[in-house]
Amino acid sequence: MPRPRRSRKPPTARGARMTSPALALAKSAAGVDRLSNAGIGRGKQLLKKILSSRGRRTVENTLVPYNEILEAVYEVAQQGELLFNVHPETGVRDAGNRAYQNAMSFLTELTLNRPLYEAFTRLDVKTKDAETRHAVFKILRDFKRAGVDKDDSTRARIKKLNEEITAVGSEFDRNINDDVRSIEIEDAQALDGLPGDYIASHPKKDGTIRITTNYPDALPVFQYAKNEEVRRRLQWEFLNRGYPKNMEVLDRLLVKRNELARLLGYKNYAAYVTEDKMIGSETAAGEFVEKISKASGPRTKRDYQVLLEQKRKQSPFAERLEPWDPSFYIERVRAEKYQFSSQEARPYFQFERVRDGIFGITGRLFGVHYRRVRGAPAWHESVEVYDAYDDGTRLGRFYLDLHPRPGKFNHAAAFPLVVGLRGVQLPQAALVCNFLDPKTTKGPALMEHNDVVTFFHEFGHLLHDIFSGGARWMKTSMGDIEWDFVEAPSQMLEEWARRPEGLQSFATHHETGKPIPREMVDRMERAQAFARGLLVRRQIFFAALSLNYYNRDPKEIDTTALAKKLNSEYYPVPWYDGTHFQCNFGHLNGYSAVYYTYMWSLVIAKDLFTPFQKKKSIINPTQARKYRRTILEPGSARPAAKMVREYLGRPPKFDAFRSWLNEGGAR
Repeated sequence: MPRPRRSRKPPTARGARMTSPALALAKSAAGVDRLSNAGIGRGKQLLKKILSSRGRRTVENTLVPYNEILEAVYEVAQQGELLFNVHPETGVRDAGNRAYQNAMSFLTELTLNRPLYEAFTRLDVKTKDAETRHAVFKILRDFKRAGVDKDDSTRARIKKLNEEITAVGSEFDRNINDDVRSIEIEDAQALDGLPGDYIASHPKKDGTIRITTNYPDALPVFQYAKNEEVRRRLQWEFLNRGYPKNMEVLDRLLVKRNELARLLGYKNYAAYVTEDKMIGSETAAGEFVEKISKASGPRTKRDYQVLLEQKRKQSPFAERLEPWDPSFYIERVRAEKYQFSSQEARPYFQFERVRDGIFGITGRLFGVHYRRVRGAPAWHESVEVYDAYDDGTRLGRFYLDLHPRPGKFNHAAAFPLVVGLRGVQLPQAALVCNFLDPKTTKGPALMEHNDVVTFFHEFGHLLHDIFSGGARWMKTSMGDIEWDFVEAPSQMLEEWARRPEGLQSFATHHETGKPIPREMVDRMERAQAFARGLLVRRQIFFAALSLNYYNRDPKEIDTTALAKKLNSEYYPVPWYDGTHFQCNFGHLNGYSAVYYTYMWSLVIAKDLFTPFQKKKSIINPTQARKYRRTILEPGSARPAAKMVREYLGRPPKFDAFRSWLNEGGAR
């Protein structure tokens, strides 16, 4: 019997194929438009097929084609959104935005289609498997939440409002991305305190040094620049990104979302958007914000007093911290009280080694490895493409777009491109960040530890996309997971970027190759525990702002006055008068009222990590595989609360978060 030929293509998980994210790879605006129209056109054809079906409703003639609709249209929306945020050409970015808006418009039509809804009400899945039953439950729930039961004129207005909300949200995001501001400095001594490689990468041009509001430029200035006036000037520009354009845009966004919620029978948009989350209601979200605020109160007061005392060493008559002070004085306290400077650790965080370290740690934990796909097409030449494998079986593909450029999304996020479906297609996702580019720095690209943590965090999102690629239905995939759970796995992965065992596995000095000393990591851990109360309160201010913008009549809101009021209630550092943070708080669009999810997820994440802490080593493949199996792989096939309870073997607790909040800190 002849030996079988070895396949030239690697085996893939669950019999799925690797598809091309064609829209994300389109070279022109015309190409984006063509692919977008084709994807939405396929959705419309499938819809006709469902509605023309006669006789008894079955999974095969109703749920399967509906799933194919979502598959086609989600890809248009997701890949269009990516292009809008990352493509180097304005025309293609605009086409990506059109694709996203058109896809969202069709999805709105879908959930308002009464004959389609009635078809699902006649679909009996009582004898089907749990995942199928859960998918149909969510489909019917979403029809009702969308307003399918309203009269024709109301449904028409709902459709129009959803289209307008999508367009206004995109306008809000674009105004942030496009508004890169800068300050000019004539005297190089004004950069005293900043790392040498930072100063070297900012030479004088035409007699001045230009510092932009891009994160790699701005954050080191806030943290290290001894010159208070430089920090103040840059903070002004940083907090005014998107202003004045987004003042009016935000007002429109709030008004339209409030009208939508009222049409759907909710008292406000916060009540609507929290209903299908883990937290369950606007009231519970508000109670959670207050719970975290109360828990962090004593620690915040101590942190603030220590920082004020530190400032008085330079300014004896200072009565308060200014908005441009916290990062700088936190760094000073950490250096003086904990003998740790963030600059001391930077030589151990060379970009390429950090990237490879993330690959190494996650590979050991979850039993996977990554292969670079050289020559694979992408939207920019700097993008790296990798396939993820488990014991030779390909699980999915991801794209790393990690360095800043003009017109690009200026923060950090993971973008799903192709939703993984069992036996159909492998998952694909993109990681978009703005770390220093080794090709543009003079010398090695050294990262701040905070950036290392961000890299781990975003890679956690990416792994969640890849590992959950075995869903049977779009409604049980990662694309439909509860928003207030989605951050928990990425926040938990941060632990390996903070703990000695994780850091020492990859953080080596860029010159000597020696691992970061355990003693240095211990000092860094103690130092970073300082100001934890203040940092939590800052997040709670963001959460309160998000919730309060959406839990009342927007016509009565002065967004600046309300932001200033909430800042005074939750955060001890005063509002910077004349600035407009709300104009560049991008989560007011994407997360709307539910920014609380970052703290909610963090409480869960700290609890999820406790089983690892009980092991001899936090790099414990057995525990990690259990976590992968029970938390990451199911996607949204089960309610998040059930997955957490199964993994922990008990209901989640607040204890781990409280312990983390109160550990260490200067007295």
